[in-house]
Amino acid sequence: MRNMSLRGLILVLLLASAAVLVQACRQSEPAEQSKQPAEEATQPAEQPEEPAEAAKEPAGASGDGDMEPIKIDLPNAVFEGTPEPRRYGTHVEKPLGKPRPPFMAPKGTTNVALKKPVRGSDEEPIIGELKLITDGDKEAMDGSFVELGPGRQHVQIDLGAEYNIYAVVIWHRHQEPRVYHDVVVQVSSDPDFLTDVTTVFNNDRDNSAGLGVGEGMERIETNEGHLIDSKGVKGRYVRCYSNGNTTNDLNHYIEVEVYGKPAPAEPSAEPKEPAEEPKQPAEEAMKPAEPPKAPAEAAGDGDLEPIKIDLPNSPY
Repeated sequence: MRNMSLRGLILVLLLASAAVLVQACRQSEPAEQSKQPAEEATQPAEQPEEPAEAAKEPAGASGDGDMEPIKIDLPNAVFEGTPEPRRYGTHVEKPLGKPRPPFMAPKGTTNVALKKPVRGSDEEPIIGELKLITDGDKEAMDGSFVELGPGRQHVQIDLGAEYNIYAVVIWHRHQEPRVYHDVVVQVSSDPDFLTDVTTVFNNDRDNSAGLGVGEGMERIETNEGHLIDSKGVKGRYVRCYSNGNTTNDLNHYIEVEVYGKPAPAEPSAEPKEPAEEPKQPAEEAMKPAEPPKAPAEAAGDGDLEPIKIDLPNSPY
């Protein structure tokens, strides 16, 4: 009996020990599982996939595809070196010391001033004829330039029609470095420049020419000429002013080129249609026209009667 009790006790202890062991094993499993996230956390995060290539930049601003450099044929350079602008004044543009960058304009832009008629404030120049200004010869030699009198003078080119003007290039005398004063360029559709006048360039800082104060810079004349951005202004006539130069009080022009394209015609106003006559109602249109009324004499025919005339006795 005692041995049986001992065996039972031992069996209970064994079962209890097994239960404890099983519980310990169960508790150790989540601990090991918890280690895995920790280990994964220590690993560096995967790099995000590289984004697709950035969209390519557009070729240029809207309309750039229809632009091209204008072709300007330059005359031969007469003097070498780069003049010092301070010798000629305080508002003189510093020379680039290298060729001028190309000037971009809409495709089809050409020199529309070639061989066009020229008039001027001095109709009898001291040297040369006004037609030399648009003859295509830009060389700095005798026989290629026009010399106008002292003081403010101008030359005016008639393009023959209205154009959108993108650039004006002026060649004053460029045999040696010199600066021309009060250079003003205007465009208009009025040959007298009284109305519709647009000033595209003005370097008259003190209004000595009487055309308004300008903010443009004076420049030393070279074989490249003076290129003025006209920004597509519309007009038929181009007028160029000057007021002497740093060598003397005279004014010189070798060539003026005007780069443009024909201006599109403005749509004409459509004539107004005449107002429609009011239509008669359908019922009235279906009624026959009334016969004309009888004349006044015929009025009252239903009341006619013979008139009574008393006659005298006949002697026969």
